[in-house]
Amino acid sequence: MPARTTKLYEDLTDQVTALIRAGTLRCGDRAPSVRQLARERGASAGTVVHAYELLQARGYLRPRSRSGFYVSDAWRTTDQHQHTSRPSRRPTRLDVSELVFEVLEAMRSPDLAPFGSAFPGPDLFPLRQLAQLIGASTRRLSERSTLDDLPPGNEKLRRQIARRYLASGAQVAVEEIVVTSGALEALNLCLQVVTEPGDIVLIESPSFYGCLQAIESLGRRALEVPTHPGTGIDVDEVEQLLSRHRVRACWFMTAFQNPLGATMPAAARERLVRLLSRRGVPLIEDSVYADLYFGAQRPHSAKSFDTEGLVLDCGSFAKNLAPGYRLGWVAAGRFAQAVTRRKSMSSVGTAIPIQAVIGDYLGRGTFERHLRRLRRALQERQSHFLAAMERYMPAAMKWNRPSGGYLLWAELPPHIDAIRLHREALAEGISLAPGPIFSASHAFHHAIRLNYGHPWTAKTEAALKRLGNLIARTSASR
Repeated sequence: MPARTTKLYEDLTDQVTALIRAGTLRCGDRAPSVRQLARERGASAGTVVHAYELLQARGYLRPRSRSGFYVSDAWRTTDQHQHTSRPSRRPTRLDVSELVFEVLEAMRSPDLAPFGSAFPGPDLFPLRQLAQLIGASTRRLSERSTLDDLPPGNEKLRRQIARRYLASGAQVAVEEIVVTSGALEALNLCLQVVTEPGDIVLIESPSFYGCLQAIESLGRRALEVPTHPGTGIDVDEVEQLLSRHRVRACWFMTAFQNPLGATMPAAARERLVRLLSRRGVPLIEDSVYADLYFGAQRPHSAKSFDTEGLVLDCGSFAKNLAPGYRLGWVAAGRFAQAVTRRKSMSSVGTAIPIQAVIGDYLGRGTFERHLRRLRRALQERQSHFLAAMERYMPAAMKWNRPSGGYLLWAELPPHIDAIRLHREALAEGISLAPGPIFSASHAFHHAIRLNYGHPWTAKTEAALKRLGNLIARTSASR
C-alpha cells in the first residue's frame, strides 16, 4: 500500500477512535457512511473501508447488514484487557500432548454443554435437503465419473468453488482448485508440497491444534507469531522473523481465527501478502470460517492480494454447510499440479457421490440464502452468549467479541489453570477447550476457547451460569 494511503488510513482510524473515546460518537450512534467520510477526507472508499475494518476489529464499530457501521462499546473490554501474545522467538519441534485427544474425546459426549466443540449446532445446516440430493445425484453419475472425478476432482464442483472466490475479491481459475477430503487434508497436502522435514513454518500464537498436529506429524518446526485477539497476527513481527530465520512457509487463518476469533484488517492482510511475495515465501491460508462474517461483506482473503500464485487458500464445507461430508479444497496457485499429484499419491480421490451432491447443491443457487440465515443465527447466538457472560462471569475475566464465526477467546483470572478448570468443568457437565492445546510451547494456561454456535436455550444458559460459578469458586479458593 502506498505510504500516503497508509498514512491516511491510520489518520482516519485515529480520528474516529478519538471521537468515540471522547463520547462525541456514542454507543449505538451510526458512524459516517463510507461514501461521506471518503468525500470529507479526500480519501478513497477502499481506504475508509480499511479504517472501518480495523475499528471493527478493535471493538469500536459494529457493522449492520445493509445499514452501515454503528458505534460499539466492545472496545472497553478489548482495549483494556486483551493483549497480543508473546511467544518464543525460536523454532520449536512440536510434541502435541495427550491433552488434545482428551479434549476431543470430551467433545463427543452428548451429555456435556458443547462450549468446547469445534463445530456449530447441527440445526444450522440443510442436512435433510442434502440427504434428498444424494439419491438423485448418485443416479446421475456416469460410468466415467470414477475416472473423471479423480484428483483434482469433480469439474462442476470446482467450477462452483472458483466462482465463489469472487465474493472475497479473488479471481481463481478452475485449474487451481483441487478437491480434498476436508480442509485439514488440503492444509496437510499444501504443507507437504511447499516444505520439507525440518523446515520452519510460521504459525499464529495461539494456533489451531490441527495445525500443530500436522506440523508435528510431518517433522516440521513451528515458529510462533504474536497474535492479537482483535486484529490477528503482527505483520511487523512476521517481517522480523523472516529476516532472522530461514522460513519456508506460513500457515495462517486471517479471518475469524481459531481459537481467537481474530480477523486481520484488509490493509494488514495486503501488506502481509506483499511481504511474503517479495521473500518468495508461500502462505497456506486456512479460510474455513471466512463465510461466517457478521458484516455487510465477506472479508477480502489473502488470496485476493496474491499476484504470484504463492497463496494456497484452503476451504471446507464443514463449518458452513455439511459437517459430516468431509469435503474441502485448496486454490493452490502455482502449486496446483504438485498438490494434485500429492493428493493422487496419498488418498487417490475424494468420495465421488459427495462431490456430486455438493456440486449440485451449489448449482441450485440456494447456498447464499442458506449462508445469510446461518450468519444471522450465529450473530444472534453470539449476542445471547455474550450478554450471559456479562451476567455470570467474574469481573476479572476478559473476552473478545468476534465479528464472525462462532468461537471466542476468554482470559481467566491469572491464578486459574485452564487445564484444571477443563477437568472440573467436565464434572459439572460442561466441555471447554483449554488454552494450552492451541500452543506450540504449551502456553495460555490462563485462557479458554468457548463455542457460542449451538442453540441458545435455558439449558445452555444454565450451563454457562454453572461455568461462571465454577470459575468464581476456583478464584476465591486460590
